[in-house]
Amino acid sequence: MSFTHIIEAFVTGMKATGPIEYIAVFAGIISVWYSRKENILVYPIGLINTIFYTYLSFKGGLLGEASVNLYYTVMSIYGWFMWSRTSDVHAVKLHVTKATKKEWITHLLFFAGFYVVIFFALTYAKKEFAPDAIPWADALASASAYTGMWLMAKKKVESWYWWIITNIASVPLYFVKYYVFTSVYYVVLLIMAFWGLGEWLKKARLQHHEK
Repeated sequence: MSFTHIIEAFVTGMKATGPIEYIAVFAGIISVWYSRKENILVYPIGLINTIFYTYLSFKGGLLGEASVNLYYTVMSIYGWFMWSRTSDVHAVKLHVTKATKKEWITHLLFFAGFYVVIFFALTYAKKEFAPDAIPWADALASASAYTGMWLMAKKKVESWYWWIITNIASVPLYFVKYYVFTSVYYVVLLIMAFWGLGEWLKKARLQHHEK
């Protein structure tokens, strides 16, 4: 695809962007902003984003991403509960921390497990009823997102590394599906993910020094 074709596709896609996609994008950006600030509003606002993107992903044939957004919805409720436990005097307050080597292995196995399952599921779907599916790309974006959301609920710094992978994979994935505004959204999220990583690294170092 030439640069001219990319620009034409971008303009056409932006013109075709509907209100649901606009709401989902802005809710997602606000949600990531709150996650960077370690603010619990990340979850209720994030639910708006995930519910709308579940619908859009199914509509666009992005079955892996649809499953991710369903997972986001469940994990947002879980994360909301975990983060809100700070008001419970009997609960252990979650702090931003870095993963140990043992935890890293668990994270990688978690990612690999989801990648394999999603890849083979989408390969089957592509042959049977979803010819436009892109198994390897959708599986990469989806499995890294599953991992990132799980680790964010646990306030692990490493969640941001997985978000960076998700965002990089999602930019071209949504663009070729003509969700151009969403593609731009993932570019914004990629920038914010690097920003969030820097913020949480500082928090983890401070937490380490206070022990």
